[in-house]
Amino acid sequence: MTTEYLNRIFEVYVEEIDAWDKRPYKNNFFEIVYVEKGHGTQCVKEHEFEYHEGNIFFLPPMDCHSFHVIEPSRFYFIRFTDYYFLNSNNLTDYNAWFDKIAYILANYNKVPGDIIASNHERQFIIDNIKYIYQEYLLADRYSDSIITGTVASILNVLARSIEKKYVDQANQKDNRFGEILRYINTHILESDQLRLAHLAAHFGISRTYFSEYFKKQAGISLVDYILKSKLKIVETKLIHTSLSLKEIAWQMNFTDSSHLSKSFKKVYGVSVKEFRNKGQLCHR
Repeated sequence: MTTEYLNRIFEVYVEEIDAWDKRPYKNNFFEIVYVEKGHGTQCVKEHEFEYHEGNIFFLPPMDCHSFHVIEPSRFYFIRFTDYYFLNSNNLTDYNAWFDKIAYILANYNKVPGDIIASNHERQFIIDNIKYIYQEYLLADRYSDSIITGTVASILNVLARSIEKKYVDQANQKDNRFGEILRYINTHILESDQLRLAHLAAHFGISRTYFSEYFKKQAGISLVDYILKSKLKIVETKLIHTSLSLKEIAWQMNFTDSSHLSKSFKKVYGVSVKEFRNKGQLCHR
């Protein structure tokens, strides 16, 4: 398994591929991929699916992936590290934007593959990817600011599309359940909004029945679902930021760093330090 590295914190390029001659590889960066033409198959971790003209994929760092080209294909690649947003003077709140990326990563594996919910959103992203590419080539004194804002808009649409897909999947079981998951994930940092009494009242379900209902639909308890959702974001922050455990605990509304450490070890089976060291080693 090889790891491909990004030499700059942001780059855009277009590539035409007749045959994929690389071995499966991992990135140390985030990647948005637009398929302008061609078709074949793509493998991401354990998932394999066809790609076609018009498909858009979001590839998180360190996910193993490869392509099998059936028909000559033309790809647009937008690649960036988390430091792209950290170093941008055009975004006043880096933490808010990194939380947006963390939200996408936390939910992406629930709906791998093409993640765009509507033709309108797909065309919006395609137009903006091409616009970013032109600005990247132009590279005048306005380009960085324009590109940063446009990438931020794309991430917003990706987050909404991912959310819609996993909510729709949950609604196949029960038309209330998807909205419950959406509400929990939207308010994951607001402890008062996630209390059993509040959720039961908000969704018109008996408090005595809500826990049983949730476990029946989700396969795990409400408490465990909330904890694992928070830890998925913690996982992203551990690998992709230099925040201290105390800072992450405060951001994610754990009682303190000790509470976060114990919760993490219980779920992941390794300490925070072990996980961070291993993850950042792979990331480098």
